[in-house]
Amino acid sequence: MPKFSECPARILFHQISYFEGMNIELPCRCKLQQIKAVTWYYKKHLDSKEVKVLTDFEGTIVADGENHNGLARFIIQLSSLIIVQSNPTDSGHYICGTKAGQFFYSYEIDVQRSDNAHVSFEEMKQHPMPDLLTNSFKAFTVFWDWSRCNRCDVRGEQRRLGLCYIQSPSIHPLYRLSQGTVASCGSDAVPYRFKQQLSNRTTEIFIRNCKKTCKKKKMGVFGAIANITKNVATYLKKEGLIRQFLVPVQVSTQPIGGSVTFSCPGARPQHAIAWDKDKKQLYLARYLSGLSKTKRVYIDHRNNLHIQILQRSDRAIYYCWMEGKLKAGFRLVVRKSITQRRSFSDSESIFALKFLGMCFLIITGIFVLSQLIKCCYYNFKCCPS
Repeated sequence: MPKFSECPARILFHQISYFEGMNIELPCRCKLQQIKAVTWYYKKHLDSKEVKVLTDFEGTIVADGENHNGLARFIIQLSSLIIVQSNPTDSGHYICGTKAGQFFYSYEIDVQRSDNAHVSFEEMKQHPMPDLLTNSFKAFTVFWDWSRCNRCDVRGEQRRLGLCYIQSPSIHPLYRLSQGTVASCGSDAVPYRFKQQLSNRTTEIFIRNCKKTCKKKKMGVFGAIANITKNVATYLKKEGLIRQFLVPVQVSTQPIGGSVTFSCPGARPQHAIAWDKDKKQLYLARYLSGLSKTKRVYIDHRNNLHIQILQRSDRAIYYCWMEGKLKAGFRLVVRKSITQRRSFSDSESIFALKFLGMCFLIITGIFVLSQLIKCCYYNFKCCPS
C-alpha cells in the first residue's frame, strides 16, 4: 500500500522530466484518510482554462476519452496515475484530488522528444553538447548512469540518456524542484522569453563500446566440464545453430516493397537493447536512426528495428537482446505480393459498381435526350404548320 504524507498547505507542482517512450508513475502522495478514491485532473499549461478529467469518479478507469488523446494509455492503481509509453503531448500538469474539487498533490511532467536527440560516440572521439551560457541562464544536459552492456560474449554497446535542464534565478517559484533554480527545459517553470534560445537544446544519447562475459567461469572438475559445455554451446550459438531454440521466435510474413517494425518484448527507452540479423550484429554506430537519411534498415531511439522497402535479402531471423541477455527472435518471411481477389461485397467493388451504374445512367440519359431533340427537329422541319 502507498504511504500518504501530510498535504502541503499550498499546491506546488513537483516538476519531473522523462525521456519519450518511458512509463511514468505519479503517486498521489497525500490525501485525506476518509477519501477512498482520488480523481486525476490534467491541465496542459497553468494559465489554460481547459481542465480535463483523466479518471472516473471511482478512481479506477479513464474517462472523458473524447477530449484527450490516447487515454487508453492511462491506468489507475492504488491512487497512482500510470502513463504507458509517454510522448511529448503528455507533458503538462497532473493533479490528484476529489470530484468535489479538493486538490491533494500535483505534478508538472516534461516528456522530452527522442527523435531529434543529439547522438555522440565515444570511440569516434565525439563529445556531448557543450553547456549554453547566457547572462540570464545556463542550459545543460543531465546524463543518467551508463546502461548495462547490451550483449555478452561479443562486443556490445552502452548508452547514456541525457535530458535538457536550465538553471536560472528566474525559475517560477510555484514549482517544487530538487534545486530551487533548476528546471527541465520544457517546463512551464522556465520563463517564456528563454524558450527561443532553448530551441536548439535537445535530448542526448552518448554511446560507447563494451564487452562482458555471459556467465562467470566455475572452478573445480565439475566447473571445468560446465565451462567446456558452455564454450561448445557458445560456439554453436555464434554460428546460429542453436540460437533459435533458446528464445521464442515469432514469424512475420511481409510483401516485397513493404515495411516492418520489430519491438523487443518489454523494452523501454532506458533498457540496453541490441539487434542481430542471424549471426550478424546490427551495431548502433552504423544502424542508429538519424546517422543517414538513406538508411533502409535502422534502429530508432526507442530501440525499435525498422526495415523499409523490403527485399528478398531481408529474409532472416532477427534477434533482440535485453540487458545483455538474448530475449526474442523474429523470423521475417518476404514474399511476392499476391493480387487480392475482389468480391461484390467489398466496399471498393460496391463503389465501382455504383460509379459504373451512374455513368451508364448519364450516358443513357444523354442518348435519350439527343434522340428526342433529333425527333423534334425532324417533325418541325417536315410539318412547319
